[in-house]
Amino acid sequence: MARSVALDDRAPLARLELNPAQTIVAGFATIILVGAVLLSLPISSAAGTSTPFLTALFTATSAVCVTGLVVVDTGTYYSLFGQLVILVLIQLGGLGYMTVATLMALIVGRRIGLRERIVLQEAHNLYTMGGVVRFTRNVVLITAAIELVGALLLSLRFVPEMGLARGVYVGIFHSISAFNNAGFDVMGGFRSLTGYAHDLPVNLIMAALIITGGLGFIVLSDLATHRRRLSLHSRIVLTASGALIGLGVVLIILLEYSNPMTLEPLPPLQQLLAAFFQSVTPRTAGFNTIDIAHLREPTLMLLIALMFIGASPGGTGGGIKTTTFVAPMAVIISMLRGRTDPELFRRRLPPVVVYKAVTIALVAVAFVVTMGTALSFVERIDFVQALFEVTSAFGTVGLSTGITPDLTAVGRLLIIATIFTGRVGLLTVAFALTRRQQALNYRYPEERILVG
Repeated sequence: MARSVALDDRAPLARLELNPAQTIVAGFATIILVGAVLLSLPISSAAGTSTPFLTALFTATSAVCVTGLVVVDTGTYYSLFGQLVILVLIQLGGLGYMTVATLMALIVGRRIGLRERIVLQEAHNLYTMGGVVRFTRNVVLITAAIELVGALLLSLRFVPEMGLARGVYVGIFHSISAFNNAGFDVMGGFRSLTGYAHDLPVNLIMAALIITGGLGFIVLSDLATHRRRLSLHSRIVLTASGALIGLGVVLIILLEYSNPMTLEPLPPLQQLLAAFFQSVTPRTAGFNTIDIAHLREPTLMLLIALMFIGASPGGTGGGIKTTTFVAPMAVIISMLRGRTDPELFRRRLPPVVVYKAVTIALVAVAFVVTMGTALSFVERIDFVQALFEVTSAFGTVGLSTGITPDLTAVGRLLIIATIFTGRVGLLTVAFALTRRQQALNYRYPEERILVG
């Protein structure tokens, strides 16, 4: 972790002496609290009454952390004002606190100081500060362009069905929600997109937005500028994402094709479409076209695995990330082949990358299992259901078997904590709670132990 650097008088947070991790955590927490206050106001509810603060806090956390888990139905409980607040929170959460702050600074012509560049580097998970402001500007432009195209295409589909004003609004809302992998919808009745399981345009447009947002801005920038020579990171992300989606489609069809409550009533091509969408959405969008509550337990376990892996670094999705999953796999493959170095695409992975990936994966497993056990105990529900809910929260997915609205206050607080940790990142939270890391200028003697 980089050390805190002094800033000029114009820079925010200069007097607080927060390290980058603490700045990110504080930024997300501040946005969530402001959003919770706004959503608790009478103007935010369709009934014109105040919303309980815990409910508003849950919704605000889910929106800022682009998750999609809700305790009240977004489309019917909240007024237009409340829905717009949620939409803004989704956009702020998808772009990230520092990206929005930097955009505002650039608009007013303020110089981006060294400390802010360090925080941007941490927020975007970049190795160097070189070009970080330019990268941030590109993130905003890419986001605006993709969301605009998605909104236009979805509006063309929804306007004939819903009318001009409603159709355009639904198109814009779902485009922003899908690209930011948020999973919020305004269809009403907790239905998500189940009414469009057979609709090819809606499925393909939403899936494209989800996948694009989940790939990460680093990959999108790489595709835009180096189409013939992609970086190792981009090649791993694209290969892993494609493989996970393809494997998910095959396994969902095999597990659910005879389930009368999910795929069996659909024709073969619609079964394929539904399986494809349900394989895409755990990466980590939270929309669904089939009823998650009626999936078989093996399918739920498959979705738990996909949600846990999640999207890719530098994007709008959550989970441990595809590259974090692939790095230990490279170690396993190299070990089985009798090689000492983990290799991918004829490139050797540095030990520090492998250490970080293994640390994140193991700590995430421990965290998810612990929170799942706690939720199962508190709510007196089946462990698989609890694990599904917690993994969905940690991966900022938003899929649910339907237990979220009935959670107790303690259960909601557990999910809020899980959502926040999953979005900000386990290591970021850990670094924010500990003292500044200091590099040692010595190494201990090496000695082997027996393993296996």
